[in-house]
Amino acid sequence: MNTIERAGTLPYLGYGLGLRTEHYEALLADPGKVEWLEIVSENFMVNGGLPLRWLERFRERFPLVMHGVSMSIGSTDPLDEDYLNRLATLAQRVEPAWVSDHLCWTGVQGVNLHDLMPLPYTEEALEHVASRVRQVQDKLKRRIVLENVSSYVSFADSQLTEWEFLAALAERADCMILLDINNVHVSAMNHGFPPLEYLRGIPVSRVQQFHLAGYEQGEQLIIDTHDAPVSNAVWELYAEAVRRFGRVSTMIERDDHFPPLAELKAELEHARALAEPLLRDAA
Repeated sequence: MNTIERAGTLPYLGYGLGLRTEHYEALLADPGKVEWLEIVSENFMVNGGLPLRWLERFRERFPLVMHGVSMSIGSTDPLDEDYLNRLATLAQRVEPAWVSDHLCWTGVQGVNLHDLMPLPYTEEALEHVASRVRQVQDKLKRRIVLENVSSYVSFADSQLTEWEFLAALAERADCMILLDINNVHVSAMNHGFPPLEYLRGIPVSRVQQFHLAGYEQGEQLIIDTHDAPVSNAVWELYAEAVRRFGRVSTMIERDDHFPPLAELKAELEHARALAEPLLRDAA
């Protein structure tokens, strides 16, 4: 494992956006204060063509991070070697600051559910996932970053809280954490736990990135939709996260109902304006 970056060696990138086709032209024409971009890995795991030509243009202008949705690190199916090979090939092409995916499973027995499913938080699941993370890191020759997902159901057999599981996994597998602030809020509201307790349970040294996004308020549950502006409650929780974790690369995530790029830039500037005074006060 000596070819994998040790703790604290991944860079700080500043304030960024998720790269989506709706904003390709506008971002290249006027990046403004967008400092980095997160790409969805699966969108570019191809052998050639227009997606990779666009990718090269953005790679020339911005630091890039790869963010996947299909690793299924928590599944009991064997790791998909073809997927990992294509992911490794893309990482060699992009040379991303880091590679991330979700702490979840997306299918079992060869069936893809096309969703990010939560895990049972047990010692057995913890050891299983940690072993798989170590395999992926050996394959990619780099530490990976795992994101907490939003959830709407829980397992009766869970022995740990989600944050205890995530913290233990990061230490046991020597991986990093993408802390999705919106997902913490969504899950906290759906399951009735204190979101600040979640933040306090995550080791400061393991948090590499923040996600900020919007959600939809349903009749009984909050749904993580990424199709709305960041809510006031999530901005407040982001401020608490900055106070705890310090200077962490932050991005706005939007996947539907895309506004003009100027509106996402304004949200990003709000994140900067909220975080930077808190960071200066803590210095």
